[in-house]
Amino acid sequence: MRLVLVGPPGAGKGTQAEHIAKHYRIPNISTGDIFRANVAERTSLGEIAKSYMDEGELVPDDLTVAMVRDRLGRDDTGGGFLLDGFPRTVPQAESLSSMLDELDVPLDVVLKITVDDDEVVRRLSGRRICRSCGRTFHVEFDPPGTEGVCDACGGELYQRDDDKPETVRRRLQVYREQTKPLVEYYENRGLLRMVAGTGEVAEVTKRAIEALEQPVA
Repeated sequence: MRLVLVGPPGAGKGTQAEHIAKHYRIPNISTGDIFRANVAERTSLGEIAKSYMDEGELVPDDLTVAMVRDRLGRDDTGGGFLLDGFPRTVPQAESLSSMLDELDVPLDVVLKITVDDDEVVRRLSGRRICRSCGRTFHVEFDPPGTEGVCDACGGELYQRDDDKPETVRRRLQVYREQTKPLVEYYENRGLLRMVAGTGEVAEVTKRAIEALEQPVA
């Protein structure tokens, strides 16, 4: 199984990526992990990427594509892979298609996790983080014993600026604008599957596997 996972912030994409990858016994590959691994290993690509990251700049597409190509060429991807966080744009999708053609391993499916905006705002705006130890809580799903106080270390809990409701809605708008062409690109190629991201984690995973098992049109 070779698949790409897409979805808005707060959709539970990272959690589902872990479960889906485990089900198919394939590596769960995220661009964030690729960047960190290359930087940690001080590869030539990692050193170049670090120079951009240290300046607070986005890593250029050609560098991201090169790191993804290197990762997909490793032995553990022989039985498939799950890509999370790449591609994000149509040019990146075209680059992915080219590299998979070179490797003679076509993409099987693109799975989009859908969650309505109100639910995303509910999930993200309720998140609280400890200033001292970094532990994460949620005012609704995983509240601390004492409001505003970390159970682990007693530190102060705070809400990140990008988790505030108005900011979350802006992030969702940007996500839609950026991913709409990408979704259409894969839909036109008959590769797109969609699954609702609401409900218990196990329920979403079950629906995701069922969607992935649908025959390609």
